[in-house]
Formats: sequence, C-alpha cells, structure tokens
Amino acid sequence: MAGEPQDDCLFCKIVAGQVPATVVRESETTLAFRDINPQAPTHILVIPKAHYRDAAALAAAEPALAADVVREAGAVAEEEKLESYRTVFNTGAGAGQTVFHAHAHVLGGRGLQWPPG
Repeated sequence: MAGEPQDDCLFCKIVAGQVPATVVRESETTLAFRDINPQAPTHILVIPKAHYRDAAALAAAEPALAADVVREAGAVAEEEKLESYRTVFNTGAGAGQTVFHAHAHVLGGRGLQWPPG
C-alpha cells in the first residue's frame, strides 16, 4: 500500500534505522542524508519518510508531503551554504532512478552544466 514501509526498500530501511546513513537533517516527515555515490562535492538525498515509488506518485497522493521534501531540499542547501544548487527528481529506471522510493537529489559545490546527463 502506498505510503507504507516496504520490506525490500533501502530507503525505508534507512528511515527505520536498519541501514546506516549520514543524516544531515530530519523533520517529522522527511529525512536528508549524504549520497553514498556523490556526483558533486555536495550530494544529499531528501526523502519522505512515507514510501511512494517516485515523485509523481508522491505528489499525486500527498501534495503537502511533496512540498515538505522540496522545502527540506532548500533548507539542506542553506545549511550546506550552497549559493547555487540543483534539485533533481529521477523518475523511472530510464531516467536514472535506482531506488524506487521518491527522493530529491540536492547537488552543489561545483559548476553544474546544462543540459545535464
């Protein structure tokens, strides 16, 4: 069921404390932690504590929670003292999503080219 923890989800296990992560920020509804395979000097993931497959599913089911994720991404960037940063939601394997639990990537600390990828 959407929103419920999934036994086979890495991020649900991080939320539950079953898998370690370097947490940088936590709210009632979100968790932010450093990516284990950083693509920029600062690369932090912001996830909802509730499980949704991707950002589109999250926004459709719980728009306020989707807003929490985006707001926390901004708070993370501020705490990390990023003057410029990118927030990315990958949706689907073809777009690079490897963990199917909605999450925002906060990337910064270097110039980010456009177009990405």
